Amino acid sequence: MEHQAIASEVTFHHHVPGSENVRRIIKTFWLLSIITIIELGMGFTIYFIHKNPDFSHGLVLGIKGAIVILSLAKAFYIVSIFMHLGDEIRNMIMTIVVPLMLFIWFIAAFLWDGNSYKNLRNNYDKHFQERTTEKKGGH
Repeated sequence: MEHQAIASEVTFHHHVPGSENVRRIIKTFWLLSIITIIELGMGFTIYFIHKNPDFSHGLVLGIKGAIVILSLAKAFYIVSIFMHLGDEIRNMIMTIVVPLMLFIWFIAAFLWDGNSYKNLRNNYDKHFQERTTEKKGGH
């Protein structure tokens, strides 16, 4: 008994972008553009707030937090629309998103731990005390 070679290839179905897909991409383009313009406006606002000698640190932190949230929204849309993850089944999405969330938690935990170590070292080991240098010239 001889085995016959299979001539057909295994391919994935790729559809040609129709008007529905083009509209979806254009809508996403404008949404990402608007979010980017808002982020730039917030960045310039932070820049001009820092020029004020008695600026509010709370306002700057709030704006920076909003920029992070807008950046995450842009990342979501890019992954969902342009990388077609939004069209995948739930298990595939979770396979990508859960390790990403764990990696973000990993980074945050190490930053928090490093900051705690720095603060404890500065409080209890005076040899490693952080110092600032005074400006020379009396300014």
